[in-house]
Amino acid sequence: MQQSGSGWVVYGDDVESVTFDWGVVKILSEPAVTNAERFSFGMVVLAPGKGHERHNHPGAEEIIYVMSGEGEQMIDDQPPIHVHAGASIYIPADVYHSTLNTGWEPLRLLIVYSPAGPERLLRDIPGCRVLPPGQPPI
Repeated sequence: MQQSGSGWVVYGDDVESVTFDWGVVKILSEPAVTNAERFSFGMVVLAPGKGHERHNHPGAEEIIYVMSGEGEQMIDDQPPIHVHAGASIYIPADVYHSTLNTGWEPLRLLIVYSPAGPERLLRDIPGCRVLPPGQPPI
């Protein structure tokens, strides 16, 4: 991680890996990493056939961008929508949602929370393991 002027350049190896049986989350910008005040930003990799449980983010909006792979996105308990690379998904504050990888390859997502905060709550989910920067997730 390097500070350049008043900004930051951060790589995945610079931050912790927050791991679960369904995949890995790396938060590249948040108050604890870059001092960002109004949002957090990160990457999520969901293993084939895996997904995260239905949940919401009280008081925080989320944007999910699908970089690669395919899956099903449930929003507000409506029937799941098929998503693939190029999809931008907006989740309003407080709305329940879940994501499932329905493909054979990892589902790679970019996520933004506004305001920042939900990324810290990931650590409270049962089965969460936090790996130090640079240690590859297994």
